[in-house]
Amino acid sequence: MSSIVDFKNVSTVGVESSPVAEALAGLRANEARYFMNKYKHVFTVVPASESQETLDYVNRVLQEERNLAFAARPLETSRFQVENIQFAYVFYEDGLSINVMYTVDDPKKRAVGFKLSEGMEIPQELEGKFKFARQKSALAGTIRGSYFVIKGEY
Repeated sequence: MSSIVDFKNVSTVGVESSPVAEALAGLRANEARYFMNKYKHVFTVVPASESQETLDYVNRVLQEERNLAFAARPLETSRFQVENIQFAYVFYEDGLSINVMYTVDDPKKRAVGFKLSEGMEIPQELEGKFKFARQKSALAGTIRGSYFVIKGEY
């Protein structure tokens, strides 16, 4: 069952088992606000237990592009298309958010993004492999983010 992410009244529902639940909920709300402001798209999430297809897709891209697999437990996912861009999100219990941005008609604009919730350590799987830029968010505090460009076809 999907639920709408409210970016005005941030809630930890769905991510309350995370040790950084408040920051992860803020990060999720930050994404919801972005999509509403930029695309007028309502950001919804689904429990990871109900969205195996999205998890398999994100895991395949991570594995095939960079040989990455995350030990953290996925809590929620989101998958949708706005304009010519397909998005897939996974929010993990440790505070990590991964998104796959895949333009349907432009192979040069495809990427995987990583965002770390405030208060979490860099996951072992990413340690030393990526540089993280900091961004301030009223909803999520300090977000650290990185990305890589997707080269394959998915």
